Amino acid sequence: MDLKIPALSPAQLGTQLTKVGGAGTAPVAGGFGQALQSALQSVSSAQNHSSQLQREVQLENPAVSLEQTMLAMQKAQIGFQATLQVRNRLVQAYSDVMNMQV
Repeated sequence: MDLKIPALSPAQLGTQLTKVGGAGTAPVAGGFGQALQSALQSVSSAQNHSSQLQREVQLENPAVSLEQTMLAMQKAQIGFQATLQVRNRLVQAYSDVMNMQV
């Protein structure tokens, strides 16, 4: 199979990259950074909710059950562990890219 790829001048190449979403385009709203920030806020609110429930159980509030508190603690722990794994993967990917031979 023979593929014909037309040669592009640097100006045409820049135009093509802009159309595809390469250099010269504005960042997309709601991208990776926004998703990461949203996930971190979600984990933080789960941890805060868990801490609040723990405090209420210690104060012997009858409206808060031990089961509800333990479930909130486990959810916060799982969220934190998942966030930690994402961070570790990002750091590893960054290290791999920085150690690449050019």
